[in-house]
Amino acid sequence: MKANLLFTLLGLLLCVSCQESHNFSIEILDDEALGLIDPTTEIEVIGSGFKWTEGPLWVDSGNYLLFSDIPNNTVFKIDEAGNLTTYLKPSGFLGETFDGKEPGSNGLLLDPTGRLVLMQHGERRVARMKTSLDAPNPDYEAVVNNYQGKRFNSPNDGVFDSQGNLYFTDPPYGLPKQMQDPNKELDFQGVYCLKTSGELTLVDQLTRPNGIALSPDESRLFVAVSDPESAVWYQYDLTAPGMVKDKRIFYDTTSLIGQEDQQGLPDGMKMHSNGYLFATGPGGVWIFNISGKAIARIHTGQATANCEFTTDEKTLFMAADDYMLKVSLK
Repeated sequence: MKANLLFTLLGLLLCVSCQESHNFSIEILDDEALGLIDPTTEIEVIGSGFKWTEGPLWVDSGNYLLFSDIPNNTVFKIDEAGNLTTYLKPSGFLGETFDGKEPGSNGLLLDPTGRLVLMQHGERRVARMKTSLDAPNPDYEAVVNNYQGKRFNSPNDGVFDSQGNLYFTDPPYGLPKQMQDPNKELDFQGVYCLKTSGELTLVDQLTRPNGIALSPDESRLFVAVSDPESAVWYQYDLTAPGMVKDKRIFYDTTSLIGQEDQQGLPDGMKMHSNGYLFATGPGGVWIFNISGKAIARIHTGQATANCEFTTDEKTLFMAADDYMLKVSLK
């Protein structure tokens, strides 16, 4: 009994030490957030030593997490026991050499049939893995790879609506020289909707479109802009698939860019079923209510790229620089 107590106390001390060394904390800005998260909850490191983590995807059928390491051109898997394995390599660039820093896949999602869809930086397309989730193989087919005959920049993140229409963003980050890349074919960065009919609609042009999400009733579209000159989240009213009106700023963090402990820019995000937007941005993960009020912040001490819920929304995973983190929710 004493030994068990000793190990329990030691574990608690190690957890506290881990949080302090990584500068993790949960800040409650409004009591509304207390229904979602306990400010004393431990933020856990479940994977480290990567180059730049992105695109976490929870696969409920197998109780495991997939995520991209873009510079390593790899999708990794962490199972429910915490075991880390390589799931796909290559994940985003299929050639021999890549001159840039971000060849791999970025956002990962499941299509309405349960197939894995990847935003492939190096191949400059949205692609689908040909094999099943249980038999992963780096053999892909294009879902869409151009707009009006011009190749995309580097598709970044996406979300399916309940009808199967795919909204996705296309900033320049996967191009070796980004905006100055000689192979850049589009003179803008777009937000798109690929309809189930196969029609591709340009929803908007933004300086650096990044993360994307839908409100629970799919009446609103949210897009993060990872531009240090205008570090904002936009929201739009959706009138039909791919059709928007009344574009406005949902939240603006431009004034925080470059300040101490405010690493990162508006990036990936996920919408909670109760209408709370969990959005990576300066300092970690922001939690907004549907009205655009910041009600909590999860400070990771790292530039944080994206986040993901388990199906029951009791756990939030966070891709934070070279770490994969998790925190329990209520």
